[in-house]
Amino acid sequence: MGSPVEDVAGKLQTTLASYVKEHRLPGATAGVVHDGRLVWTGSAGFSDIAARRVAGPQTLHRVASITKTFTATAVVMLRDDGALGLDDPLVEHLPEVAAAQPAAGPIEAVTLRLLLAHQSGFQSEPPGTDWAVGRYEGDAVVNLARAAEFGTRVPVATQEKYSNLGYQLLGEIVARRSGMPYADFVRARITEPLGMTRTVLGHLPPELVDEAATPYAGRWLTDELRPVTEPLEMVSSEGGLWSCVEDLARWAAFWLEKDDDDVHTSVLSHRSRKEMRTPRYLGDEDWTSAFGLGWYGVRKDDVIWVQHGGSLLGFRSMVAFDPKERVGAVVLINGMGMPGALAMSLGATARTAVAEAAPVLEPPATMPASYADLLGLYTEADVFGEMVRVEWRDGHLVLHDPDAPPDLQLTATDDPLVFDVEPGFRPSGEPCRFERGADGRIRSMWIGGGSYRRLHPAD
Repeated sequence: MGSPVEDVAGKLQTTLASYVKEHRLPGATAGVVHDGRLVWTGSAGFSDIAARRVAGPQTLHRVASITKTFTATAVVMLRDDGALGLDDPLVEHLPEVAAAQPAAGPIEAVTLRLLLAHQSGFQSEPPGTDWAVGRYEGDAVVNLARAAEFGTRVPVATQEKYSNLGYQLLGEIVARRSGMPYADFVRARITEPLGMTRTVLGHLPPELVDEAATPYAGRWLTDELRPVTEPLEMVSSEGGLWSCVEDLARWAAFWLEKDDDDVHTSVLSHRSRKEMRTPRYLGDEDWTSAFGLGWYGVRKDDVIWVQHGGSLLGFRSMVAFDPKERVGAVVLINGMGMPGALAMSLGATARTAVAEAAPVLEPPATMPASYADLLGLYTEADVFGEMVRVEWRDGHLVLHDPDAPPDLQLTATDDPLVFDVEPGFRPSGEPCRFERGADGRIRSMWIGGGSYRRLHPAD
Protein backbone atom coordinates (compact mmCIF):
# COMPACT_ATOMS: atom_id res chain seq x y z
CA MET A 1 0.00 0.00 0.00
CA GLY A 2 1.35 3.43 -0.93
CA SER A 3 2.06 6.27 1.45
CA PRO A 4 0.01 9.51 1.45
CA VAL A 5 3.38 11.27 1.08
CA GLU A 6 3.54 10.11 -2.53
CA ASP A 7 0.59 12.40 -3.29
CA VAL A 8 2.63 15.49 -2.36
CA ALA A 9 5.84 14.52 -4.20
CA GLY A 10 5.55 17.56 -6.49
CA LYS A 11 5.30 19.95 -3.56
CA LEU A 12 8.29 18.31 -1.86
CA GLN A 13 10.42 18.68 -5.01
CA THR A 14 9.37 22.32 -5.42
CA THR A 15 10.29 23.05 -1.80
CA LEU A 16 13.70 21.45 -2.24
CA ALA A 17 14.52 23.14 -5.55
CA SER A 18 13.29 26.53 -4.34
CA TYR A 19 15.49 26.30 -1.25
CA VAL A 20 18.59 25.49 -3.32
CA LYS A 21 17.88 28.35 -5.76
CA GLU A 22 17.01 30.91 -3.07
CA HIS A 23 20.15 30.20 -1.06
CA ARG A 24 22.41 29.86 -4.13
CA LEU A 25 23.61 26.42 -3.10
CA PRO A 26 25.51 24.01 -5.36
CA GLY A 27 23.06 21.21 -4.66
CA ALA A 28 21.04 19.22 -2.18
CA THR A 29 19.45 15.82 -1.96
CA ALA A 30 16.67 14.82 0.41
CA GLY A 31 14.34 12.03 1.44
CA VAL A 32 11.15 11.54 3.42
CA VAL A 33 10.46 8.55 5.66
CA HIS A 34 6.99 7.35 6.63
CA ASP A 35 5.90 4.19 8.38
CA GLY A 36 9.35 2.65 8.24
CA ARG A 37 10.04 3.32 4.54
CA LEU A 38 11.80 5.86 2.37
CA VAL A 39 8.74 7.07 0.44
CA TRP A 40 10.19 10.04 -1.45
CA THR A 41 13.60 11.20 -2.61
CA GLY A 42 14.58 14.25 -4.60
CA SER A 43 17.60 16.25 -5.70
CA ALA A 44 18.20 19.81 -6.88
CA GLY A 45 21.32 21.39 -8.27
CA PHE A 46 24.52 19.40 -8.64
CA SER A 47 26.69 17.11 -6.54
CA ASP A 48 29.53 18.24 -8.84
CA ILE A 49 29.06 21.46 -10.79
CA ALA A 50 31.87 20.99 -13.32
CA ALA A 51 30.65 17.53 -14.28
CA ARG A 52 26.99 18.59 -13.98
CA ARG A 53 26.48 15.48 -11.90
CA VAL A 54 23.20 15.26 -9.94
CA ALA A 55 23.04 13.63 -6.51
CA GLY A 56 20.94 10.57 -5.84
CA PRO A 57 19.81 8.75 -2.68
CA GLN A 58 23.13 6.84 -2.56
CA THR A 59 25.44 9.82 -3.12
CA LEU A 60 27.82 10.07 -0.19
CA HIS A 61 28.17 13.19 1.96
CA ARG A 62 30.03 13.90 5.15
CA VAL A 63 27.31 13.97 7.79
CA ALA A 64 29.55 15.37 10.52
CA SER A 65 27.80 15.72 13.88
CA ILE A 66 24.98 13.34 12.98
CA THR A 67 27.75 10.92 14.03
CA LYS A 68 26.96 11.94 17.61
CA THR A 69 23.60 10.14 17.43
CA PHE A 70 25.50 6.92 16.70
CA THR A 71 27.96 7.57 19.52
CA ALA A 72 25.14 8.22 21.97
CA THR A 73 23.41 5.04 20.82
CA ALA A 74 26.60 3.07 21.37
CA VAL A 75 26.92 4.42 24.92
CA VAL A 76 23.31 3.57 25.76
CA MET A 77 23.75 0.09 24.25
CA LEU A 78 26.69 -0.49 26.58
CA ARG A 79 24.53 0.76 29.47
CA ASP A 80 21.90 -1.79 28.51
CA ASP A 81 24.66 -4.43 28.32
CA GLY A 82 25.66 -3.60 31.90
CA ALA A 83 29.10 -2.32 30.89
CA LEU A 84 28.59 1.19 32.29
CA GLY A 85 26.05 3.55 33.85
CA LEU A 86 24.92 6.84 32.39
CA ASP A 87 25.40 8.53 35.75
CA ASP A 88 28.96 7.25 36.08
CA PRO A 89 31.56 10.03 36.45
CA LEU A 90 33.65 10.51 33.33
CA VAL A 91 36.83 9.98 35.34
CA GLU A 92 35.67 6.48 36.27
CA HIS A 93 36.07 5.40 32.65
CA LEU A 94 38.82 7.82 31.57
CA PRO A 95 41.12 8.32 34.61
CA GLU A 96 43.33 10.67 32.57
CA VAL A 97 40.57 13.30 32.76
CA ALA A 98 41.33 13.78 36.47
CA ALA A 99 44.12 16.10 35.34
CA ALA A 100 41.66 18.43 33.58
CA GLN A 101 41.04 21.98 34.79
CA PRO A 102 38.13 22.34 37.23
CA ALA A 103 37.72 25.95 36.11
CA ALA A 104 33.95 26.06 36.50
CA GLY A 105 33.37 23.08 38.75
CA PRO A 106 34.84 19.72 39.72
CA ILE A 107 35.66 17.32 36.90
CA GLU A 108 34.23 14.53 39.08
CA ALA A 109 30.77 16.05 38.60
CA VAL A 110 30.88 15.47 34.84
CA THR A 111 28.88 12.32 34.07
CA LEU A 112 28.29 10.38 30.88
CA ARG A 113 24.63 11.46 30.88
CA LEU A 114 25.57 15.14 31.05
CA LEU A 115 28.08 14.72 28.22
CA LEU A 116 25.45 12.98 26.08
CA ALA A 117 23.03 15.90 26.61
CA HIS A 118 25.65 18.68 26.25
CA GLN A 119 25.04 19.69 29.86
CA SER A 120 28.50 18.91 31.22
CA GLY A 121 29.94 22.43 30.97
CA PHE A 122 32.92 20.90 29.16
CA GLN A 123 34.81 23.06 26.69
CA SER A 124 33.67 22.85 23.09
CA GLU A 125 36.79 21.73 21.21
CA PRO A 126 40.03 19.78 21.77
CA PRO A 127 43.10 21.79 22.80
CA GLY A 128 44.69 23.77 19.98
CA THR A 129 41.66 23.72 17.68
CA ASP A 130 41.48 26.44 15.02
CA TRP A 131 38.72 25.83 12.49
CA ALA A 132 39.89 28.75 10.33
CA VAL A 133 43.13 26.98 9.44
CA GLY A 134 41.85 23.41 9.61
CA ARG A 135 43.62 22.51 12.85
CA TYR A 136 41.75 19.88 14.84
CA GLU A 137 42.99 16.88 16.82
CA GLY A 138 40.61 13.96 16.33
CA ASP A 139 42.49 11.33 18.33
CA ALA A 140 41.08 11.05 21.85
CA VAL A 141 44.23 9.35 23.16
CA VAL A 142 46.35 12.32 22.03
CA ASN A 143 43.94 14.76 23.65
CA LEU A 144 43.77 12.77 26.90
CA ALA A 145 47.56 13.14 27.16
CA ARG A 146 46.87 16.91 27.20
CA ALA A 147 44.02 16.71 29.72
CA ALA A 148 45.57 19.46 31.85
CA GLU A 149 44.82 21.86 28.97
CA PHE A 150 41.05 21.34 28.96
CA GLY A 151 38.20 21.20 31.47
CA THR A 152 34.87 22.64 32.51
CA ARG A 153 34.09 26.14 31.24
CA VAL A 154 30.63 26.76 32.73
CA PRO A 155 29.11 25.18 35.85
CA VAL A 156 27.94 21.62 35.34
CA ALA A 157 24.25 21.09 34.46
CA THR A 158 23.41 24.81 34.25
CA GLN A 159 23.11 25.33 30.48
CA GLU A 160 23.51 23.74 27.07
CA LYS A 161 27.17 23.85 26.02
CA TYR A 162 27.85 21.90 22.86
CA SER A 163 31.05 19.89 23.10
CA ASN A 164 32.81 18.06 20.29
CA LEU A 165 35.53 17.14 22.77
CA GLY A 166 32.96 15.54 25.07
CA TYR A 167 31.65 13.28 22.30
CA GLN A 168 35.17 12.40 21.24
CA LEU A 169 35.81 11.18 24.78
CA LEU A 170 32.53 9.24 24.76
CA GLY A 171 33.77 7.42 21.66
CA GLU A 172 36.93 6.45 23.53
CA ILE A 173 34.78 5.07 26.33
CA VAL A 174 32.87 2.97 23.79
CA ALA A 175 36.18 1.55 22.58
CA ARG A 176 37.47 0.78 26.07
CA ARG A 177 34.27 -0.71 27.45
CA SER A 178 33.45 -2.77 24.36
CA GLY A 179 37.00 -3.97 23.77
CA MET A 180 36.92 -2.99 20.09
CA PRO A 181 37.67 0.18 18.11
CA TYR A 182 34.80 2.64 18.00
CA ALA A 183 34.38 2.25 14.22
CA ASP A 184 34.17 -1.54 14.53
CA PHE A 185 31.56 -1.30 17.29
CA VAL A 186 29.36 1.06 15.29
CA ARG A 187 29.64 -1.10 12.19
CA ALA A 188 29.05 -4.45 13.92
CA ARG A 189 26.36 -3.38 16.40
CA ILE A 190 24.52 -0.59 14.55
CA THR A 191 25.04 0.02 10.84
CA GLU A 192 25.31 -3.59 9.61
CA PRO A 193 22.23 -4.83 11.53
CA LEU A 194 20.26 -1.87 10.14
CA GLY A 195 21.44 -2.46 6.57
CA MET A 196 23.33 0.85 6.40
CA THR A 197 25.96 -0.46 4.00
CA ARG A 198 27.11 2.96 2.76
CA THR A 199 27.76 4.55 6.15
CA VAL A 200 31.51 4.75 6.76
CA LEU A 201 33.65 6.29 9.49
CA GLY A 202 36.74 8.26 8.56
CA HIS A 203 38.31 8.03 5.12
CA LEU A 204 36.26 6.61 2.26
CA PRO A 205 37.55 3.36 0.75
CA PRO A 206 38.88 3.80 -2.81
CA GLU A 207 35.85 2.16 -4.40
CA LEU A 208 33.54 4.80 -2.91
CA VAL A 209 35.57 7.97 -3.50
CA ASP A 210 33.99 8.69 -6.89
CA GLU A 211 30.50 8.28 -5.40
CA ALA A 212 30.86 11.24 -3.04
CA ALA A 213 29.53 14.73 -3.60
CA THR A 214 32.03 17.53 -4.15
CA PRO A 215 32.06 19.95 -1.20
CA TYR A 216 31.82 23.68 -1.94
CA ALA A 217 32.75 26.70 0.14
CA GLY A 218 30.22 29.39 0.93
CA ARG A 219 29.29 32.05 -1.59
CA TRP A 220 31.37 35.25 -1.39
CA LEU A 221 30.54 38.12 -3.79
CA THR A 222 29.90 35.78 -6.73
CA ASP A 223 27.66 32.87 -7.65
CA GLU A 224 30.72 30.93 -8.82
CA LEU A 225 31.31 28.42 -6.05
CA ARG A 226 34.76 27.16 -5.11
CA PRO A 227 35.31 23.49 -4.25
CA VAL A 228 36.81 22.82 -0.84
CA THR A 229 40.16 21.30 -1.76
CA GLU A 230 41.44 20.68 1.78
CA PRO A 231 38.45 19.61 3.89
CA LEU A 232 38.93 19.17 7.62
CA GLU A 233 39.69 15.51 8.34
CA MET A 234 37.41 14.84 11.30
CA VAL A 235 37.39 11.05 11.54
CA SER A 236 36.22 10.21 15.03
CA SER A 237 33.13 9.72 17.17
CA GLU A 238 32.04 13.35 17.25
CA GLY A 239 31.76 13.85 13.50
CA GLY A 240 33.56 11.33 11.31
CA LEU A 241 30.77 9.57 9.40
CA TRP A 242 30.01 9.58 5.69
CA SER A 243 26.51 8.51 4.71
CA CYS A 244 23.72 9.04 2.18
CA VAL A 245 19.98 9.73 2.08
CA GLU A 246 19.16 6.05 1.68
CA ASP A 247 21.12 5.02 4.78
CA LEU A 248 20.04 7.95 6.93
CA ALA A 249 16.43 7.15 6.01
CA ARG A 250 17.03 3.70 7.53
CA TRP A 251 18.44 5.44 10.60
CA ALA A 252 15.36 7.66 10.95
CA ALA A 253 13.04 4.70 10.35
CA PHE A 254 14.77 2.82 13.18
CA TRP A 255 13.89 5.61 15.61
CA LEU A 256 10.29 5.65 14.35
CA GLU A 257 9.56 1.93 14.66
CA LYS A 258 6.35 0.91 16.40
CA ASP A 259 6.62 -0.52 19.90
CA ASP A 260 5.29 -3.88 18.72
CA ASP A 261 7.95 -4.14 16.00
CA ASP A 262 10.77 -6.29 17.38
CA VAL A 263 12.87 -6.52 14.20
CA HIS A 264 15.65 -4.27 15.54
CA THR A 265 15.22 -4.49 19.31
CA SER A 266 18.50 -6.43 19.43
CA VAL A 267 20.18 -3.16 18.37
CA LEU A 268 18.36 -1.02 20.95
CA SER A 269 15.13 -1.52 22.84
CA HIS A 270 12.12 0.68 22.20
CA ARG A 271 12.32 1.94 25.78
CA SER A 272 15.92 3.06 25.33
CA ARG A 273 15.11 4.70 22.01
CA LYS A 274 12.29 6.67 23.60
CA GLU A 275 14.56 7.60 26.51
CA MET A 276 17.17 9.00 24.13
CA ARG A 277 14.90 10.98 21.83
CA THR A 278 12.82 12.57 24.60
CA PRO A 279 13.85 16.24 25.08
CA ARG A 280 14.69 16.87 28.76
CA TYR A 281 17.08 19.82 29.00
CA LEU A 282 15.87 23.19 27.74
CA GLY A 283 18.15 24.80 25.17
CA ASP A 284 16.67 28.31 25.15
CA GLU A 285 14.52 30.65 27.21
CA ASP A 286 11.66 30.48 24.71
CA TRP A 287 11.25 26.71 25.27
CA THR A 288 11.57 26.06 21.54
CA SER A 289 14.50 23.65 21.77
CA ALA A 290 15.61 21.02 24.24
CA PHE A 291 18.21 18.26 24.42
CA GLY A 292 17.77 14.55 24.96
CA LEU A 293 20.55 11.96 24.83
CA GLY A 294 22.29 12.35 21.48
CA TRP A 295 19.19 13.95 19.95
CA TYR A 296 17.51 17.31 20.49
CA GLY A 297 13.98 18.55 19.91
CA VAL A 298 12.81 21.70 18.15
CA ARG A 299 9.25 22.94 18.56
CA LYS A 300 7.84 24.35 15.32
CA ASP A 301 4.13 24.99 14.78
CA ASP A 302 3.33 22.88 17.86
CA VAL A 303 5.20 19.86 16.50
CA ILE A 304 8.31 18.55 18.26
CA TRP A 305 10.85 17.60 15.60
CA VAL A 306 13.50 15.29 17.06
CA GLN A 307 16.66 15.96 15.11
CA HIS A 308 20.40 16.32 14.74
CA GLY A 309 22.41 18.19 12.16
CA GLY A 310 25.97 18.12 10.95
CA SER A 311 28.40 20.73 9.63
CA LEU A 312 31.87 20.46 8.17
CA LEU A 313 33.55 22.61 5.51
CA GLY A 314 31.56 22.05 2.34
CA PHE A 315 28.87 19.83 3.82
CA ARG A 316 25.67 20.37 5.79
CA SER A 317 23.23 17.67 6.90
CA MET A 318 20.08 17.12 8.94
CA VAL A 319 17.90 14.24 10.12
CA ALA A 320 14.55 15.32 11.64
CA PHE A 321 11.52 13.23 12.56
CA ASP A 322 8.17 13.36 14.35
CA PRO A 323 7.63 10.19 16.42
CA LYS A 324 3.91 10.88 16.77
CA GLU A 325 3.09 10.66 13.05
CA ARG A 326 6.14 8.47 12.30
CA VAL A 327 7.35 10.87 9.61
CA GLY A 328 10.92 12.04 9.08
CA ALA A 329 13.10 13.93 6.60
CA VAL A 330 16.77 13.75 5.63
CA VAL A 331 18.58 16.65 3.93
CA LEU A 332 22.18 16.58 2.64
CA ILE A 333 23.81 19.71 1.17
CA ASN A 334 27.26 19.83 -0.45
CA GLY A 335 27.62 23.51 0.36
CA MET A 336 27.24 25.97 3.22
CA GLY A 337 23.46 26.06 3.70
CA MET A 338 21.28 25.58 6.77
CA PRO A 339 19.36 22.32 6.30
CA GLY A 340 17.31 22.38 9.52
CA ALA A 341 14.54 24.61 8.24
CA LEU A 342 14.39 22.68 4.96
CA ALA A 343 14.16 19.31 6.71
CA MET A 344 11.32 20.49 8.95
CA SER A 345 9.52 22.05 5.98
CA LEU A 346 9.70 18.80 4.00
CA GLY A 347 8.70 16.87 7.09
CA ALA A 348 5.75 19.19 7.77
CA THR A 349 4.41 18.72 4.23
CA ALA A 350 4.67 14.96 4.60
CA ARG A 351 3.18 15.06 8.09
CA THR A 352 0.15 17.01 6.88
CA ALA A 353 -0.41 14.51 4.08
CA VAL A 354 -0.28 11.64 6.56
CA ALA A 355 -2.53 13.35 9.11
CA GLU A 356 -5.16 14.19 6.49
CA ALA A 357 -5.20 10.76 4.87
CA ALA A 358 -8.06 8.37 5.56
CA PRO A 359 -7.12 6.14 8.52
CA VAL A 360 -6.29 2.51 7.91
CA LEU A 361 -8.84 0.40 9.74
CA GLU A 362 -7.84 -2.89 11.34
CA PRO A 363 -9.78 -5.36 13.49
CA PRO A 364 -9.25 -4.68 17.21
CA ALA A 365 -6.45 -6.57 18.92
CA THR A 366 -7.48 -9.65 20.88
CA MET A 367 -7.55 -9.05 24.62
CA PRO A 368 -5.95 -11.64 26.94
CA ALA A 369 -8.72 -13.55 28.70
CA SER A 370 -7.16 -12.82 32.10
CA TYR A 371 -7.89 -9.10 31.67
CA ALA A 372 -11.65 -9.49 31.38
CA ASP A 373 -12.51 -9.25 35.06
CA LEU A 374 -10.14 -6.28 35.60
CA LEU A 375 -12.15 -4.01 33.28
CA GLY A 376 -14.65 -1.61 34.78
CA LEU A 377 -15.29 1.56 36.78
CA TYR A 378 -13.14 2.39 39.81
CA THR A 379 -13.76 5.27 42.20
CA GLU A 380 -12.07 7.16 44.98
CA ALA A 381 -15.25 8.89 46.14
CA ASP A 382 -14.48 9.68 49.76
CA VAL A 383 -11.83 12.42 49.31
CA PHE A 384 -11.27 13.44 45.70
CA GLY A 385 -14.41 12.16 44.05
CA GLU A 386 -12.42 10.65 41.19
CA MET A 387 -13.71 7.98 38.86
CA VAL A 388 -11.56 6.16 36.31
CA ARG A 389 -12.02 3.24 33.94
CA VAL A 390 -9.77 0.27 33.31
CA GLU A 391 -10.18 -0.51 29.61
CA TRP A 392 -8.70 -2.52 26.76
CA ARG A 393 -7.81 0.15 24.16
CA ASP A 394 -5.67 -0.04 21.04
CA GLY A 395 -4.07 -3.30 22.09
CA HIS A 396 -3.20 -2.25 25.64
CA LEU A 397 -4.68 -2.40 29.12
CA VAL A 398 -5.02 1.22 30.17
CA LEU A 399 -6.26 3.42 32.95
CA HIS A 400 -8.62 5.86 31.26
CA ASP A 401 -9.58 9.12 32.94
CA PRO A 402 -11.64 11.27 30.54
CA ASP A 403 -10.77 14.36 32.61
CA ALA A 404 -7.00 13.78 32.56
CA PRO A 405 -5.71 12.42 29.24
CA PRO A 406 -3.65 10.66 28.04
CA ASP A 407 -4.36 7.08 29.13
CA LEU A 408 -1.89 5.35 31.44
CA GLN A 409 -0.70 2.15 29.82
CA LEU A 410 -0.39 -0.81 32.19
CA THR A 411 2.31 -3.39 31.44
CA ALA A 412 1.91 -6.98 32.64
CA THR A 413 4.28 -8.51 35.19
CA ASP A 414 4.74 -12.10 36.36
CA ASP A 415 1.86 -11.57 38.79
CA PRO A 416 -1.46 -11.52 36.85
CA LEU A 417 -2.87 -8.96 39.32
CA VAL A 418 0.11 -6.57 39.27
CA PHE A 419 1.03 -4.21 36.40
CA ASP A 420 3.68 -1.54 35.84
CA VAL A 421 2.77 1.99 34.73
CA GLU A 422 4.53 3.03 31.51
CA PRO A 423 7.22 5.73 31.75
CA GLY A 424 6.35 9.40 31.45
CA PHE A 425 3.76 9.91 34.18
CA ARG A 426 3.71 10.64 37.91
CA PRO A 427 2.99 7.02 38.88
CA SER A 428 5.61 5.67 36.42
CA GLY A 429 7.32 2.61 37.81
CA GLU A 430 4.75 2.23 40.57
CA PRO A 431 2.84 -1.04 40.75
CA CYS A 432 -0.82 -1.04 39.80
CA ARG A 433 -2.21 -3.82 41.97
CA PHE A 434 -5.68 -5.34 41.74
CA GLU A 435 -7.20 -7.20 44.71
CA ARG A 436 -9.91 -9.86 44.79
CA GLY A 437 -12.58 -10.19 47.44
CA ALA A 438 -13.73 -13.36 49.17
CA ASP A 439 -16.21 -13.96 46.35
CA GLY A 440 -13.38 -13.97 43.78
CA ARG A 441 -14.40 -10.72 42.12
CA ILE A 442 -12.03 -7.75 41.76
CA ARG A 443 -12.90 -5.36 44.56
CA SER A 444 -10.20 -2.66 44.36
CA MET A 445 -7.18 -1.26 42.58
CA TRP A 446 -4.17 0.39 44.20
CA ILE A 447 -1.91 2.68 42.14
CA GLY A 448 0.67 5.32 42.99
CA GLY A 449 -0.23 5.73 46.64
CA GLY A 450 -4.01 5.67 46.30
CA SER A 451 -6.68 2.99 46.27
CA TYR A 452 -9.82 2.86 44.15
CA ARG A 453 -12.91 0.79 44.86
CA ARG A 454 -14.42 -1.08 41.94
CA LEU A 455 -18.07 -0.42 41.16
CA HIS A 456 -20.00 -3.57 40.30
CA PRO A 457 -23.15 -3.56 38.18
CA ALA A 458 -26.36 -4.09 40.14
CA ASP A 459 -27.65 -7.66 39.98
